[in-house]
Amino acid sequence: MSLTATVALVSLAPPPASAAGEEYVALGDSYSSGLGTRSYLDDGSECRRSTSSYAGLIAAAQDLALNLRACSGATVPDVASTQLDALSGSTSYVTISVGGNDAGFADVLTECALPAWASDCAGAVAGAQAYVSDTLPGALGGLYSSIRSAAPAAQVVVVGYPRVFMGEDCNAATFFSPEDEALLNQTADQLNGVLASAASGAGFAFADPTSAFTGHAVCDDPAWLNGFSSPIDESYHPNVAGHADGYAPLVAPLLTGSGLRVTADVRRDAAADAPAQTREQRRYADRDAVIEQDPFRAPPQAR
Repeated sequence: MSLTATVALVSLAPPPASAAGEEYVALGDSYSSGLGTRSYLDDGSECRRSTSSYAGLIAAAQDLALNLRACSGATVPDVASTQLDALSGSTSYVTISVGGNDAGFADVLTECALPAWASDCAGAVAGAQAYVSDTLPGALGGLYSSIRSAAPAAQVVVVGYPRVFMGEDCNAATFFSPEDEALLNQTADQLNGVLASAASGAGFAFADPTSAFTGHAVCDDPAWLNGFSSPIDESYHPNVAGHADGYAPLVAPLLTGSGLRVTADVRRDAAADAPAQTREQRRYADRDAVIEQDPFRAPPQAR
């Protein structure tokens, strides 16, 4: 898909969502909303927003007024049509992670999790890689331009995706081969390359999580990414440690210029902001409802 329509900023005004500090708007998909952390805002949506997300932790630690618009399932067009109205001239900080859903990564993971005789993992990966190289750059360019227009003074950080696998499958319900896992990791690298290039072209910073998550993939110990999980939509997403120890310390210096170590006090302050965040996000429930959820699906024998 490509971003072809000009984004209209509509009447939903973006007041500070919580603290009295500078405004921080977190845009994007499930990797930013906090899917995988097990605890979510009861905001009337399927967005799976969590105060344990890196955005929630950064805001709590650095006294920022967070508007957590990121939503599970969001694509580039979804961000453009449902999230950008949270931005304004007073927005100081923006993070954005998007692109994985556009390339159909959940469907690719579903295909590759099947036994080799029942799947075409290489074909699914090739299709995703073709989309990432041929179509996604233009879509990102349009979206990033719209972000800059809507928040002209903001520091913007584009947040990438980690390699999910470490070369072996420790879950009896899935059938990822070492070759499958290598292909999937290569696709994450390719996606990060496209994101980094588009970010540079827009004058945005890029947070590459590849090194930070090395040694913490699915089946590593400790793992910062969930493997095959229940509920199923939490599979192959960063867990609490992935956000607190992986993403938050990586993103914070690029966003605000200040380092971050997530302490018990930071976690407590982030959790305490849940009621305010819930009230804020309920204002957007109608637009969040249009975002289609397409999670990883379990292989038949695991259902």
